[in-house]
Amino acid sequence: MEIIVLPSPEAACLHAARVVARLIRTKPDAVLALPTGATPGGVYAELVRQHRAEGLSFARVTAFNLDEYVGLPPEHPGSFRRALGEALYRHVDLPPAQAHAPEVLDPSPPDACRRYEERIAAAGGLDLALLGLGQDGHIAFNEPTSSLGSRTRIKTLAAQTRAANQAAFGSAPVPRHALTMGIATILSARRCVLVAFGTAKAQAAARLVEGPLTAMVPASALQLHPQATIILDEAAAARLTLRAYYETVAAAKPTWQREE
Repeated sequence: MEIIVLPSPEAACLHAARVVARLIRTKPDAVLALPTGATPGGVYAELVRQHRAEGLSFARVTAFNLDEYVGLPPEHPGSFRRALGEALYRHVDLPPAQAHAPEVLDPSPPDACRRYEERIAAAGGLDLALLGLGQDGHIAFNEPTSSLGSRTRIKTLAAQTRAANQAAFGSAPVPRHALTMGIATILSARRCVLVAFGTAKAQAAARLVEGPLTAMVPASALQLHPQATIILDEAAAARLTLRAYYETVAAAKPTWQREE
């Protein structure tokens, strides 16, 4: 696991965007798993800038939403499909047919989840999963106690998670269920990049990086991944015990491993 601590949320997002952009330039038909929420906004803004100013093309990229609320139509203001469209897809040259989301209107969620896994496999598997971090340590909508061997499935959302997403719904209730890539699905990606910033994420970040591997902190499963990069700002890194070591490792990284 690679730990990168940067001075600000903006620097963290810029670094993550460079990792994604480098992959796309190296492998134009890359397959991505993408999140929504406040954290990746800066990442997407930089990718859009690179598309417009530097010719970064998404024409051959395939993208999969990490998750979506059950029963929510794509045009709903709280829809993750809509959010990704507004933040990234409509600003780049990604063909609509190559942007996938779970079929949350399907009357049979298990069938919809099975088909989602089949689409990922048919695309050649995930090259990179971009992730945020919940305050309780969840990734995608894999709440604490989620199976570390889980695949795409329906999950009941915790009250804290629903509260964190309330703004997109105004006074209406946040749905109680979502379809989400499972932890094993995320770990199947050839690379995982997690971005977290702010003091509210410091405890979860420390438990992810330095705590025991446990279903109580689903993100800790990234400890098992052969190429996981954790990008934190100063505030999110505040509780790391071995921060000085991580900074030493980053400073001593060979030139061929650098992505800046």
